[in-house]
Amino acid sequence: MSKNLTKRSEDYSKWYNELVVKADLAENSAVRGCMVIKPYGYAIWEKMQAELDRKFKETGHQNAYFPLFVPKSLFEAEEKNAEGFAKECAVVTHYRLMTDPEDASKLIVDPKAKLEEELIVRPTSEAIIWNTYKGWIQSYRDLPILVNQWANVVRWEMRTRLFLRTAEFLWQEGHTAHETKAEAIAETEQMNTIYANFVEDFMAIPVIQGRKTESERFAGAVDTYCIEALMQDGKALQAGTSHFLGQNFAKAFDVKFTSKEGKQDFVWATSWGVSTRLMGALIMTHSDDKGLVLPPNLAPIQVVIVPIYKGEDQLHQISEVANALVDDFKNKGISVKYDHRDTHRPGAKFAQYELQGVPLRIAIGPKDLEKGTVELARRDTLSKQFVSKTDVVDVVTSLLPEIQESLYQKAKQFRDHHITEVNTFDEFKEILEKKGGFLHAHWDGTIETEQKIKELTKATIRCIPFDEKEEEGVCVYSGKPSKNRVLFAKAY
Repeated sequence: MSKNLTKRSEDYSKWYNELVVKADLAENSAVRGCMVIKPYGYAIWEKMQAELDRKFKETGHQNAYFPLFVPKSLFEAEEKNAEGFAKECAVVTHYRLMTDPEDASKLIVDPKAKLEEELIVRPTSEAIIWNTYKGWIQSYRDLPILVNQWANVVRWEMRTRLFLRTAEFLWQEGHTAHETKAEAIAETEQMNTIYANFVEDFMAIPVIQGRKTESERFAGAVDTYCIEALMQDGKALQAGTSHFLGQNFAKAFDVKFTSKEGKQDFVWATSWGVSTRLMGALIMTHSDDKGLVLPPNLAPIQVVIVPIYKGEDQLHQISEVANALVDDFKNKGISVKYDHRDTHRPGAKFAQYELQGVPLRIAIGPKDLEKGTVELARRDTLSKQFVSKTDVVDVVTSLLPEIQESLYQKAKQFRDHHITEVNTFDEFKEILEKKGGFLHAHWDGTIETEQKIKELTKATIRCIPFDEKEEEGVCVYSGKPSKNRVLFAKAY
């Protein structure tokens, strides 16, 4: 298979799809709309998972696991939540197959094996979790409950794209229960900040923290906070959300507690999550026409060593140097691979690791042995330098954080350049089509205007930024008074 990718400038969508497959991250499966995450792609997800899990546990959260199936009656208990996800639900109606009486080679659903109550394959777990919490909570002494679940969910998407939108995907979903409204709001804010810090510090992706509008909120939430990122094609991507659920789910499932004063009250709730969609964000923020560009903090292989040799004697001599370097890198906590396969030429290996985004590549040949040097190549800048073999471990140790910061600053510069203040609807439409990115515009606060702009331009309000200052103005579409600007964009 050719490793050459379609150029981003020619067809961004095609470039993305090709890159996911050719870099061995994921592929489409036999199940419509579902993906197979391949080992290299899953290794990146595992690094994301490990760091997030550490952050969750640092803030007092524990992992648990709840059923994949949700009885329909429970799913319907919180009306807005049920209505919001209804069109995406997969439903189990029968539990057994039987041989077709007319064709023994085929199986059909056994009509006698109809479930007494249909089961929803979870699109999200609030219903089953809050039904469970009812048995866990009686008193203020049982609060707070700080639980996270790593799981798969199913949302029957009609248009799918690897990582960005699939019928089944992996995620974590936090579900917490609190004694007071203030405590629940503080939890919602804390988790949104944790997501923002993770995406910026580990994924090297700048994000804007803000609040969703009423029409963009999570179904069943009182308020939804989010982090929004900007991709290289000028489209926004919602990278994570944290929801203040108020007492909506507690009331739907009759989850009450006895307060310190002996009064009965409904519990206050939050939920929050990020998914394998972050893989799409990672790819689209940093990668180029040659393939993936991975931030060192998330790269499964941070350094790869490739020998260039003729004959076993040269390989043996190079391997002595390479294996010593491998030990030194491992002692520094740097993930390293020595690729001495004899089934691939050095050029093919270089192309593979360039495509897969390995941050640093070391090449060692017979001339390097004579000079006591190695060739060190950076994936992000494609620059090369010769380094003494005695210095290379220290050079790499200092380069990895430098690459991490450089990727973040490059993405931030791009994002900041693509935040454009607009004051008229004509300007809005022109910038959206010619430049893309975030449009910083006044909005009159009505759902009607929000929907009309979406109908006319396909742009949605991505968020009302937390740091947005009050500013008198007029709505970019309706001309009605407005007190602050919001961020519009076309989005994934």
